[in-house]
Amino acid sequence: MSTITNFNDLQEVAINFRKDLTGDHRPEKDLILFFAHNGTGKTRLSMEFKELGKTGGNRDTLYFNAFTEDLFTWNNDLENDTNRKLRINGDSAFFDGLHELDLNEKIESFFHNYVDIQFDIDYNSSTISFSRSVIIDGTEQRIENIKISRGEENLFRWCFFLAICQLVIDKDPAYSWVKYIYIDDPVSSLDENKAIAVACDLASLMKSAEDSDIKFVISTHHSLFFNVMYNEIGRKFKNKRYFLHSTLSKEYKLQDTSDTPFFHHIAMLAELKQIVETNKIYTYHFNALRSILEKTATFFGYDKFDTCIESIKEEDEVLFERALQLFSHGKYSIFDPVEMGDDNKELFKRILEAFFNKYEFHFPQIFNEENPVTA
Repeated sequence: MSTITNFNDLQEVAINFRKDLTGDHRPEKDLILFFAHNGTGKTRLSMEFKELGKTGGNRDTLYFNAFTEDLFTWNNDLENDTNRKLRINGDSAFFDGLHELDLNEKIESFFHNYVDIQFDIDYNSSTISFSRSVIIDGTEQRIENIKISRGEENLFRWCFFLAICQLVIDKDPAYSWVKYIYIDDPVSSLDENKAIAVACDLASLMKSAEDSDIKFVISTHHSLFFNVMYNEIGRKFKNKRYFLHSTLSKEYKLQDTSDTPFFHHIAMLAELKQIVETNKIYTYHFNALRSILEKTATFFGYDKFDTCIESIKEEDEVLFERALQLFSHGKYSIFDPVEMGDDNKELFKRILEAFFNKYEFHFPQIFNEENPVTA
């Protein structure tokens, strides 16, 4: 049976992660791999973990998250529109020893797995220029100082980070302070093929660190990335796998998924069940419910998600389908929630009940609701 631990805030979660990795009153782990939906607080958690490692002016965590992206900014040469370069914030500890280290080959070995773009790092000015070869009238020509796409830029930053991780694993003196590598959502905005490639490259790099003292924390909202990472490295590292989700009261629950299959949509169902009990049902919850129905339909090979809803009255089935279509296609943001009216709340409850009538979920067994653990 999986265990759920309750936490009051993200700092407590970060402390728990460090206890997992150091073996404080529990078996020591080398890797924490966890899934959390967007908006749960993954980036904030990575910063809490990093801050806990700052003592006496020292630090111990090399991290990749949304803040890492801000270390790279574009100079688009608005005046001439020709000399476009990506600037590096050389003052950040992320780039320690940058001027002494020639990273080009290391970055290139990763970057060219994804795209056919050339780059040049000017270590004196802390800028990066990009170029691409094209065929014009049968002749290959190189276009200099191009502005790469947002996806290509994300991949370049990621490969830059992997090159620095390689220096950490190789015990380069510039990064001797690193004890933990914390990676938050490296596949944001990437298609599934690229997500698999990123997971495989990261797994390959981590395998080369098996005999080192470096420990890893990896978070993602991408279920495919999660599963590929575990399949690639889960059996090679002493690991913990978690599902992190926040409650309506802004507390956090960490579910140990090590002994159970990874089905995050079941956790979502449990949340919807709790939401119905509190009657705090918001318009965007229809999106979550439809997503669950579509996953279930795909699993059973149904053509339409409404097949997953069982109702005595045929007219109810039509009503349920129309409601799911209407509400799930609306622009209902989790960042600007609107509570449903009473009629729509009752409709939502009826749809969810119809789903539970067809597929019997035993929530106490799945989520250990009877015996939650408090940190």
